[in-house]
Amino acid sequence: MYDAIILAGGENKGPLRGCSDQPYEALIEIAGKPMVSFVAVALAAVPEIETIWVVGPAAQLAACPLPPKAKLLEGGASIIETIRLGLAKLEPGRKAIVATGDIPLLTPEAVQEFLRLCRQQAAEVYYPIISRELNDAHYPGSKRTYVRFTDGVYTGGNLFLVDPVVVPRCVAVAEKIIANRKNPLQLCRILGWGFVVRFILGRLSLEKVKDRVAQLLGVSGAVIYSQHPQVGIDVDKPSDLELVRDVFARTVDAARQ
Repeated sequence: MYDAIILAGGENKGPLRGCSDQPYEALIEIAGKPMVSFVAVALAAVPEIETIWVVGPAAQLAACPLPPKAKLLEGGASIIETIRLGLAKLEPGRKAIVATGDIPLLTPEAVQEFLRLCRQQAAEVYYPIISRELNDAHYPGSKRTYVRFTDGVYTGGNLFLVDPVVVPRCVAVAEKIIANRKNPLQLCRILGWGFVVRFILGRLSLEKVKDRVAQLLGVSGAVIYSQHPQVGIDVDKPSDLELVRDVFARTVDAARQ
């Protein structure tokens, strides 16, 4: 069995501010419901998941329609603190799924496939990636952030599987990377100049990247090749919101026919 954490505390202060007056991105409505509700429903439909902790502004989240498996928890001042608060609530000995609250296209099938592939290899942290070809085939024209490796072009997913035991020993480096994510010079110093140069030149394989991150964080990691691009469609800019609303509208129209 697994538990799950949904990170739903991101404030609506970025590109989506002009699209919705909701104070938090996870509360922005799609098809009449807040985004976080769709994420919770998808996770709750997975039999292996027992409890879902929705971590964020508890008072506002209390008004969201959530499945019985979901429980609310007030979030922290940072994403790392929010993750730590959520992990502290988990049953001992269980790995946890950590998902963002802005992936409303997530499906139970995508989560089940992810868990099935994770069970095939031993690691402490698992992360899904989606190929550009697969994403473009399902969502042509969608604007995602892709990275070119020697073995393909990929975008990242928005859920992880993590062993909570490893969090204390990797949180310091993770906080440093997140704090400097918009400072290329500092990131280069953290990752190593040789690594960064090879990355820029497109001479890094996914295996090398995985090994470097695992070395920095002090954990064993596994990259999961997902066949469900929904895990990579996060809503963090107007074009994403338009795409997702269009997908839901077409689904409703198809159901009526």
